[in-house]
Amino acid sequence: MKMRIGELSQQTGASQRALRYYEEKGLLTSVRTSSGQRHYTDDHVARVKLIQDFLAAGMSSRVIAEFAPCMSRRDAQWVQRASEAMSRERDRLSGAIAELVKTRAALEDLMAAHHRDLT
Repeated sequence: MKMRIGELSQQTGASQRALRYYEEKGLLTSVRTSSGQRHYTDDHVARVKLIQDFLAAGMSSRVIAEFAPCMSRRDAQWVQRASEAMSRERDRLSGAIAELVKTRAALEDLMAAHHRDLT
């Protein structure tokens, strides 16, 4: 089934602006008519939902673009590439979490010292 950008937006909950952004970043492709209108298929609905899941997991569009080809190609090379990209992203998030935990602990120490000074 062919659909236009408004229909894809309705089916996925992604705004039309977001869908254009996904195309701009190479995460999504469309077939263009001679008048320049974008057309999508049911496969695009699943792809947009996957992109949304990755974004909700904290992945940047740049990281998602690294393994976007795996979304349509399921060969071993692309699956390995996607797995590596997701592992790198998980490691990056783990590092960021560790830094936040240290920062919170330092703030708690300052708060405790300030509280002692006031009592």
